[in-house]
This record gives sequence, structure tokens and C-alpha cells, in this order.
Amino acid sequence: MQRFTPALLISSLFASLIFTQSSAVFAATPEESIRPIQDQWAEIKYRLPEKQQAARYHALAEQAGELAAAQPGKAEALIWQGIALSSEAGAKGGLGALSIAKTARQQLDAAIKLDGNALQGSAYTSLGTLYYKVPGWPIGFGDKTRAEELLKKALAINPGGIDPNYFYADFLAGRARHGEALRHLEIALKAPARPGRELADSGRRQEIQALIAQVKKDME
Repeated sequence: MQRFTPALLISSLFASLIFTQSSAVFAATPEESIRPIQDQWAEIKYRLPEKQQAARYHALAEQAGELAAAQPGKAEALIWQGIALSSEAGAKGGLGALSIAKTARQQLDAAIKLDGNALQGSAYTSLGTLYYKVPGWPIGFGDKTRAEELLKKALAINPGGIDPNYFYADFLAGRARHGEALRHLEIALKAPARPGRELADSGRRQEIQALIAQVKKDME
């Protein structure tokens, strides 16, 4: 008969905990599994000093990549890997960020091929934003026409969403299409709250208000 010494009991308990946690991870839906990544992204963007953001986005992209590898055939983690990489490129800036942006584009393209409707079309929003923020040829792959096509696809999937309306408005403002930009900014302000994403919503609404003020100033 096996004797359960204290050490053996602790070992058995530890193994049981690992099994339980692993089972919970595998049982989680793709939407549930990305929530920690969403939360970390909001913390980085809206609470960390800008100088610290690039490295943290890089680590977050790696975390999302590991999750994507564990969920083959699912688009959600790939989308967030693309978002984290895009954010890293934006935080880093300069020509050195172009290779990061290209990797972000690859992940977002891959996500769209799997399921363009995942996370309410977020891959289209993020990819469209990349296309209008990255420089065009011969430096980068930026393309304003392609950007608008993708942003409109995102809006077709999620017409009342805070992010697709904000980013399309930002694109329109950059093209001096002020009236259209204001219309989409007003829709973004009225977007329903996203459960569990209070920090992201609060930060985005501050950005919306700032862009409204800038657009109105530009119209004077």
C-alpha cells in the first residue's frame, strides 16, 4: 500500500491544480482566452508612459502568438497578435517599425482568411488602420484606397461599434473629409459599452472627444 507522505500529498495536489488549470484553458472559448490580452493592451495604452509601451506591446504580441499557435484555425488570437504588433510599431516609430508593421499585416491577413467576422470584424479595422498609417511606396505598403475599403468592411460588420467608427473618422479627418468624420465620431460616442472593457472604452472616448475638437478646429 502506498503511503501518502506530506511531500507526496503536496505533489499530488500540485499536479491536480495544473490539470485543472490546463483543462480550464482548453475549455475556454477563443473570446474568453483573449480577455487577459485585451486587458493588458488597455493597461499599456492608457496607463503606461509612452517610453515603456513598445517593449510591453512586443511581449504581448508574443503572448498572443503563443495563444494563436495553441488555437489553430481560430482567428481571435491572431487578431490580437496583429493589434499588439501594430501598437508596437506605432509606439516605436521610424523606419525600424516598418518590419513590425509588415508582420502585423501578415497576422491580420491570416485572421481574415480564417474568419473575417471574428470579434465583429476587428481584423478589418486594424488592417485598414495600418494601411493608412504606414507610409506608401517606395518606403512602405501604405495605401489609402485599400485602407478605406477595409475600414468600410469593418463598418459593414459592426456599424455601431466604437472602434470601426473612430478609426474610419480618423482616416476621414486625415483626408479633410470633416463632415463625414464628425458623423462617424458621433456614432462612436453613442456606441454601447463593451462588458469587461471599461478601460478601453474610457480611453477611446477621450480620443474621440479630442478628435472631434481637432476636426471642428480644422473646419474653422
